[in-house]
Amino acid sequence: GQIPYHLSRFYLLKIQDLLRSVNLPVEDVVKHKNNFVVLSNGQEIVGTVGLEIYGKKALLRSLAVDRTVQGQGLGKKLYQAIIKEATRRNLTELYLLTETADQFFASFGFKIISRAEVDDKVKNSIEFQSLCPETATCM
Repeated sequence: GQIPYHLSRFYLLKIQDLLRSVNLPVEDVVKHKNNFVVLSNGQEIVGTVGLEIYGKKALLRSLAVDRTVQGQGLGKKLYQAIIKEATRRNLTELYLLTETADQFFASFGFKIISRAEVDDKVKNSIEFQSLCPETATCM
């Protein structure tokens, strides 16, 4: 099932644990906690994805599926849920940084761009400034 958007401390800790398990940054998750979606099978969080919102633009971040359930289409479900949320919030542009999932996001229409093309407010996020290496693909 899907637990929308207003996450308890319990879920925040579980999200951070999941992100760490797939080598994604956890810094700043608390700041954007109300913009996360999770998938669970009862008490266990098996997937998550979030948005960092800057006006009408956002950084899509932290799309992660627990290694034990990868390959079942959960990443696609999470992606669809966060796009629905972005649409509901009338966001006009989504950006992302990835080191491993550029083909996954390209399959949904994301294009590789230079960091210089990203909106300044998004570029000033901690993800762009320090958490994601310069080698990460910008889309």
